[in-house]
Amino acid sequence: MSTVLPLLEPKPHVRAPQRRAHENNKLAKRLRHQVGRAIADFGMIEEGDKVMVCLSGGKDSYTMLDILLQLQAKAPVKFELVAVNLDQKQPDFPEHVLPTYLESIGVPYRILEQDTYSVVTRVVPEGKTMCSLCSRLRRGALYAHAAEQGFTKIALGHHRDDLVSTFFLNLFFHAKLAGMPPKLLSDDGQHVVIRPLAYVREDDISAYAQARQFPIIPCNLCGSQENLQRKQVKKMMDAWERETPGRIETIARALGNLRPSQLADPNLFDFLSLGRRGDAPLPDARAWLAGEPQGDDTPA
Repeated sequence: MSTVLPLLEPKPHVRAPQRRAHENNKLAKRLRHQVGRAIADFGMIEEGDKVMVCLSGGKDSYTMLDILLQLQAKAPVKFELVAVNLDQKQPDFPEHVLPTYLESIGVPYRILEQDTYSVVTRVVPEGKTMCSLCSRLRRGALYAHAAEQGFTKIALGHHRDDLVSTFFLNLFFHAKLAGMPPKLLSDDGQHVVIRPLAYVREDDISAYAQARQFPIIPCNLCGSQENLQRKQVKKMMDAWERETPGRIETIARALGNLRPSQLADPNLFDFLSLGRRGDAPLPDARAWLAGEPQGDDTPA
């Protein structure tokens, strides 16, 4: 006797556009969560803040503005967002792109104009890195505008991978353990700089920017400088991530999990008092460095 089993109904095929939309929604949710967590962890935005969102036209700053706008709608505090771009007068810079985009989404904005390109190309010898001087001039212009307009926070689009690569740049080329903090006070004490994308992977930003179809403006000034130290570090990090996925995330988490007693900086940890017996005098560095033998064993 044979039994005829009913045929199973095939599951409806999920079409590619629906699947893509689902993945994009998951990505947007993840970015909102990561940016929101960074804002909360570091106290980046407070009630009544006027935030200057620095917009370069690259994927990072577009993503930062877009996510901040989404969070602003449901945030527990009220704050203002103003997009600010510095037109550095680079050749063939498409001046219409940012105003057109910002007007289309209804975001208040300001375009500053300062010919830093001519200064950088005149001062920096051919073949040398332009980034340091360019960054310094750009920072000065943005800080000045922030002071004039009463901005309480300056938001920059650096992401998790930027924070990690800066740590390695300082380690390899400047012999110090330092990075790019998610929040800092400017050297003159007048500006609070925040980096809302501090927890966000660069790959996620690239995917998000592509999904949102932001009108990306390439940087022609420094984009052709392939031998920059930062690009060398990025190649190293990319190789690590291919060989051991998750390694960059582990390093990023380590930047917020320091153990001063297990490093070697006497300014961060009081090694002199560690294990000191009673009222024993502190070591005399000059005497130790002099290396002069003492007592009766001193040779004549």
